[in-house]
Amino acid sequence: MKFVDEAIITVEAGDGGNGCVSFRREKYVPFGGPDGGDGGDGGHVWAVADEEINTLADFRFTRRFAAKRGENGRGANCTGARGDDCEIAMPLGTVIEDLETGEVIGDLSTPGQRIMVAHGGWHGIGNARYKSSTNRAPRQFTPGKPGDQRKLKLELKLIADVGLAGLPNAGKSSLISAVSAARPKVADYPFTTLHPNLGVVRVGPAESFVMVDVPGLIEGAAEGVGLGHRFLRHLQRTRLILHLVEPEAATGESPLEGVQTITEELEQYGEEVAGITRWLVLSKADVLGEQGAEEALKALVSDLDWQGPAYVISSHSGQGLKPLLHDIYDHLNQAPESPDDEGDASA
Repeated sequence: MKFVDEAIITVEAGDGGNGCVSFRREKYVPFGGPDGGDGGDGGHVWAVADEEINTLADFRFTRRFAAKRGENGRGANCTGARGDDCEIAMPLGTVIEDLETGEVIGDLSTPGQRIMVAHGGWHGIGNARYKSSTNRAPRQFTPGKPGDQRKLKLELKLIADVGLAGLPNAGKSSLISAVSAARPKVADYPFTTLHPNLGVVRVGPAESFVMVDVPGLIEGAAEGVGLGHRFLRHLQRTRLILHLVEPEAATGESPLEGVQTITEELEQYGEEVAGITRWLVLSKADVLGEQGAEEALKALVSDLDWQGPAYVISSHSGQGLKPLLHDIYDHLNQAPESPDDEGDASA
């Protein structure tokens, strides 16, 4: 299924039912008085977080959602039935925004969470409510109020513990396929990854974390160049970013410039991403051999004046993967839950 992380939908809450004008009519009761009942309230529209959904693809086909209208009041002081609510299942991590005002209505971040996105209209009043000592035969009533109608922009930000960032062909898809059950396409050409891939990484029988692989970034990504800019939002919820970089022997180019390019793009995208802790990972170590890879990593760390953790791995041979995964798990258990509480990125 095509991965979709943005959608625009229309939601319409139900209108309130009208109040009723009615008078009691019974044999031997010539002046029964008013008995018109109130209408029913209109139904609300709710957004509900559903763990079983992981994209917004369904909203490509169904873009209008409406709750039921409240029933009109009836005689004999009968109140109209309330309109049924409309519930819209959305994936975890969906941010809901009013398209016209730009107001963020809510963020579906926990399973089963419910957010009202459109309020149903209030019921109308029947003429029985207007009865008084001076107005014994009222014919006044009020119609039901219209329900809210909104155009909503849905934006999915995947919820993961660890995000992978780097230039195209840096080895991100190879890493997530080597350490999890995710099977993204792996090929030797730029932009092999066209949409984010989530994978659960198991470190032990009861120890695991979620990793997300996003399309490769290039210079200007924060302004919309390439594919990665559309998916940078998925790094906002992560608590750790692994910055993957290829060795010079694999590309023929110095990795120094590539690291600096990605660092600048993350900073330009915003503090939410730039402020997340970042580790340096030199991939494709099998190209250099174990000794050569360690020397290349030391040289890169020295040239960058990198202050944070740095690792060398090979997704093909498995070199360095176990220490990296255990360190990630230990870091996640010690780190604050919210990325906003993290320190500045290590760069």
